[in-house]
Amino acid sequence: MIPTLITVGILLAILGFAGGYALKLYIDRQAVRNAEDITANARREAETITKEAKISAKEEILTAKEQFETSTQKRREELQKLEQRLDNRETNIERKADLLESRNREIDSKEKEVRALQEENRKRAEKLKELIGQEVTELERIGSMSREDARQQLMTRLSGELESERGALIRRFHEETEKRLERESQEIMITAMQRYAGDCAYERTTATIPLPNDEMKGRIIGREGRNIRTIEAATGVNLLIDDTPEAVVISCFDPIRKEIARVTLERLVADGRIHPTRIEEMVAKVEKEIDDDLLKTGQEAIDELGLTSMKQNIVRLLGRLKYRYSYSQNVLQHSKECAYLMGSIAAQIGLDEQKARKAGLLHDIGKAVDHEMEGTHASIGADLLKRNGEEDDIVNAVAAHHEEEEMGSLMAVLVNICDTLSASRPGARSETTELYLKRIEQLETIGKEAEGVENCYAIQAGRELRVIVEPENIDENTAALVAREIAGRIEKEMRYPGQVKVTVVRETRAVEYAK
Repeated sequence: MIPTLITVGILLAILGFAGGYALKLYIDRQAVRNAEDITANARREAETITKEAKISAKEEILTAKEQFETSTQKRREELQKLEQRLDNRETNIERKADLLESRNREIDSKEKEVRALQEENRKRAEKLKELIGQEVTELERIGSMSREDARQQLMTRLSGELESERGALIRRFHEETEKRLERESQEIMITAMQRYAGDCAYERTTATIPLPNDEMKGRIIGREGRNIRTIEAATGVNLLIDDTPEAVVISCFDPIRKEIARVTLERLVADGRIHPTRIEEMVAKVEKEIDDDLLKTGQEAIDELGLTSMKQNIVRLLGRLKYRYSYSQNVLQHSKECAYLMGSIAAQIGLDEQKARKAGLLHDIGKAVDHEMEGTHASIGADLLKRNGEEDDIVNAVAAHHEEEEMGSLMAVLVNICDTLSASRPGARSETTELYLKRIEQLETIGKEAEGVENCYAIQAGRELRVIVEPENIDENTAALVAREIAGRIEKEMRYPGQVKVTVVRETRAVEYAK
């Protein structure tokens, strides 16, 4: 019994030792697994932190790079502006140096002429003195008259000869002076034209708008044509939608209207929302942007010529000239050409260069509003400048550059000359387009003068006049009479090929807002 118990005890001890050892191994293995899990988690967290750090570093690098590029671009623009100023200063210095050199040459030439005349007069005086001595001696020898009587008789005879010689000398001097002045004036104008070379700019009365697909044409037309009618009524242009794939053509003789319609249509196509309300909102927004662009364009022209600031309404009128053409020549470009030529010639003949450039730039300012006011563009421009406090010689130069008023200064003569130089260069103007525009403007003027008309637009290259009347003042029966009256005036007062269709539009809208 006792050995059995001992054996059992030994077995139990062995089993306990083995179980403890196994438990220890299990605990150790579990600790190793936990350590490995912790290591793996730590590794993953380290990788995550590393990735986040890399991403953050890249973002900081990109931000720093953008800031550096921005500052570099600003610095580059500043350097470009400084270079432009230096170029302008160098140009002015060269121009002044040329002027001084030209004046020095002229002074040297005049001094040579004066010395030559003095030498000639001295020789003549000596010759006359010798002849007088000979005559006196001869008279004293031949006659019995005294020395005083001989001198009196000689002076009487020579006075007529001297008077004749003086007249011939004066006449020759005048002829030489006129030839010299003509030659110098030609050289001055040729130098001014050589220093400036302008591009030819031609107007276009149509603009093509690309479409993403042909389905967009249907959206532009709208249900029963309401969208296209709204666009044409709001902008005053004619939309031509034909079989041309993925394109719509805008036709209008007024370039400002055409530009408003072009920008509006491009934005509507890009946006995709095309309906009457959206069209009207977009047209109003684009009109505001175009007005801001006019102010910017006018200021750029002033800065380009290096002139001092002007009043805002004058700057805006200058911007309007960007869209105005005369005989297919852009009026703003023509005005800048005149300003450059004026400045060059004024520098050569000793006039105020700044004032000359200003007179050249403003000489056609009346063309910006000549279709809205009565009178010629020269008189309208002079009146505008006078009301805005411009100097009298500039006002006179603008008023007299087509000889509608007497030229009161050399500045007015120069404006007339430079206007002719810019307009008469090869390829600058085309009479056909100008006559066409005048016919279109006359067509719209006749329509606007009818009673009850709110607005009117000439479309389809002048083959149709669309008249919008006030619905509260014109009923449906009167609208037909208005159309007949306008058509009768067109037949009487205008000459045109084919026929002109007069369409009177009377539209009543009822608007309410749900609140």
